[in-house]
Amino acid sequence: MSKTTSLHANPFHVLGVTTRDDRRKIVDMAEERALIFDHDLCQKARSDLTNPRTRLSAEMSWMPGVAPRVAEKLASALLADSTPFRSEQSVPELARANLMAAALELGRDDETADDISESIRAFAWVVEGIDADDVLRDVNEDRAISGFPEINAVGLIEEELGERRKAYRAVLRNLLNSMDSDKLVETMTDVVSVTTNDGDEQGPALVDDLADAYELETQGFLQQEADNIAILIDSVRMAAPQGQSAVAPIMDRLERVARNWDRVAQPIQLSAKSRGLQHRQSRDVAYELRSLGVDLHNDHGMLDQAHRMTVLLQELFAELPEVVERLEGDAEAIAELRSQALAEEKNQAQWARSIAFRAEVGVMFKDELAVGPDGIRWKGNAYALDSITRVRWGGVRNSINGIPTGTNYTVAFGDAHEQHVVELRKEATYSGFIDALWKAVCVPLMVRMIEHLASGRSLNFGDIEVVDDAVTLTKRRLLSSNELVRLSWNDVHVWSADGSFVIGHKADKKTYGSASYIKNWNTHLLEQIIRSGFKRGVARLSDTLEN
Repeated sequence: MSKTTSLHANPFHVLGVTTRDDRRKIVDMAEERALIFDHDLCQKARSDLTNPRTRLSAEMSWMPGVAPRVAEKLASALLADSTPFRSEQSVPELARANLMAAALELGRDDETADDISESIRAFAWVVEGIDADDVLRDVNEDRAISGFPEINAVGLIEEELGERRKAYRAVLRNLLNSMDSDKLVETMTDVVSVTTNDGDEQGPALVDDLADAYELETQGFLQQEADNIAILIDSVRMAAPQGQSAVAPIMDRLERVARNWDRVAQPIQLSAKSRGLQHRQSRDVAYELRSLGVDLHNDHGMLDQAHRMTVLLQELFAELPEVVERLEGDAEAIAELRSQALAEEKNQAQWARSIAFRAEVGVMFKDELAVGPDGIRWKGNAYALDSITRVRWGGVRNSINGIPTGTNYTVAFGDAHEQHVVELRKEATYSGFIDALWKAVCVPLMVRMIEHLASGRSLNFGDIEVVDDAVTLTKRRLLSSNELVRLSWNDVHVWSADGSFVIGHKADKKTYGSASYIKNWNTHLLEQIIRSGFKRGVARLSDTLEN
């Protein structure tokens, strides 16, 4: 690190004079020092100190308000050990700031990021506390003794303080530029975070200036990483149609790059927040990432990835009020969706357990008969539940000479192209299969049947034709042809007889229709729909869905 400082290059130190020495003493010392040191340097120092205007710059970059002997001792002690000068000294603020700046110029090779941050923070607050009126008083007190004209306008002091702050910024920039990148980022983050209370309070102006300079220095890196984030976002979108397994590894890389980007941008975000501003580049990156999360949920149903993105954004961009507000809304919506998804998952699991059935059918050669969410399995084949459009079942009791010999049970199911018949002998297997079939197939199939009727179409069962608001039955005659009669649901009643479901005219016993439970498709379902409609007192069967 540097073995000298701008303080030691001050004209007062170069000539070995004090702020209270008169013009003659300055000229004599300049001639004397010119014989030993650089002649041009000594002549320039003499000129700076004897010209009232340039003298003010030298006075304010030295130690105004400090006794001459004390000032020289401090300058010498600083070169011996700069550590004590990193903290506040019992001298006026401007002199203290100049001493601290010189100590930071000297630096130490063994300093940690925390050590440097602490020194910068203390320095910034000292600079913030410099009062132009106090400096004017100190300068004029020394000038009254040295014989130089006093400063009459505090505006000159304020103008020179602006130059001092530029010099302080240069000292800090040089200090930061001497660090490796990780240490620099760590130091800047700590300086801005602590002085602004994580962006909630206005920090010292010197820290704001330092953050602005840091933003310029890191612009190239941040733009490159923002471009990398954009590329990864596009990659996630391209992989999304292939599912979670394709998206997850790209999301991992995206998260690493986003975290690295935010690590460098953090000081800029905090500084902007403390000043009531937003870092535009951070905002743009945050919205691009948020848009990805929204698309993953809306377009691909990836709720977990959307939740992951929201949590990441809330962590990385907590310093952006506008973004935080939107993310809070996103988080609430996703939490509700996740709750619904968990409830749906729980319901699906309960439904899967409720329809679960498995049995082996046959005496010598066993065939598996099973029902589950993946469909009906029978004789080594699987049939999707939503592909089944028709079902029928029933039992036939057998007897010999009036003595019961058992019951044969038949269950059939099919789609639009083929049917499959299951013959059973065990009542427990039959009952278990029907119960599972009802929950897994019949309930959703009844909904489809009702929707079919609601669209204005008809369904036929045996010699019965059903529409949404009416049924067509057959009026049977002995001496003439039978007649088809259309009746509203209020005009009919239902019953079961001889293995069939029967619908009859309330006022005419000869007008009726029937459908076999075991031979005609979906008769059991028709009965359930009609009886449900009667119970609810609806005029249209489709009204059962609305109620």
